[in-house]
Amino acid sequence: MEDSQLNPTYPTGIGTSDATTIRLLGQDLAADLLGHVSFGELAFWLVAKRRPTPSECRVFESVLTALADHGFTPTAVVARLTLYSAPDALQGALAAGLLGGGSRFLGVTEDTGRFLSHVLAGASVEGSPESRSDVDWDALAREAVTAQRSAGRFVPGLGHPVHKEEDPRTPVIIKIAEEEGLKGPHLRLFEAIGRVHPEILGRRLPLNGAGVCGAALADLGFRPEILRGFALLARTAGLLGHLAEEMDTPVADQVYYSVDRNAVYVAPGKD
Repeated sequence: MEDSQLNPTYPTGIGTSDATTIRLLGQDLAADLLGHVSFGELAFWLVAKRRPTPSECRVFESVLTALADHGFTPTAVVARLTLYSAPDALQGALAAGLLGGGSRFLGVTEDTGRFLSHVLAGASVEGSPESRSDVDWDALAREAVTAQRSAGRFVPGLGHPVHKEEDPRTPVIIKIAEEEGLKGPHLRLFEAIGRVHPEILGRRLPLNGAGVCGAALADLGFRPEILRGFALLARTAGLLGHLAEEMDTPVADQVYYSVDRNAVYVAPGKD
């Protein structure tokens, strides 16, 4: 039997501890991080395995703030209902809300980042993003949107159930990224999609906040597969707020009773 099987090792660069110290990302947690690093900065560092610059931190934390809450979405409602059903299991209520992060809510962040990265990977983008004109980006966006339409697929990041004209988060995230010199190819392509899609789809849809957050995160260097995790991280704060509010001012019982008392039984086989 090989020595590696007798004495296996499990490498990690995240954290470790002994009787007197806790190490995190190569730092002494108590001496180097506590009081010196914000939670957003730490979250970036944990995933990227490098400390973000102040500019990167501003964009990243703006994204987390943008995704934290959006009212009584299904994720918030199910979290509140789960707490009502099992008030002794806060972790279950929080988990229930997070499990709803999919293609309609929160998952759009990943879907948009993945879509933009795929388009950019298949394009011959020469020079820096800043050196390419809007005409160049529009041409690439036009090809991408046309291909999606021909395939009968939605363009991730387009449209919003509430913000029909403009998602107020989108221009602010783009402006912050531009101010910090971090408006890269994903955001530029996303902007171009916003400009050209009406001529292809025959209607104008807003660039939504989840989509712009995916583009901004991709420009920060995060791979598409991890982007939904950041959306879930942000929404955890929002869900915790909903659950705290539910404890003080409950509405879940009203939601339950409203559905229960207005349910209409239709026997199988009956119209």
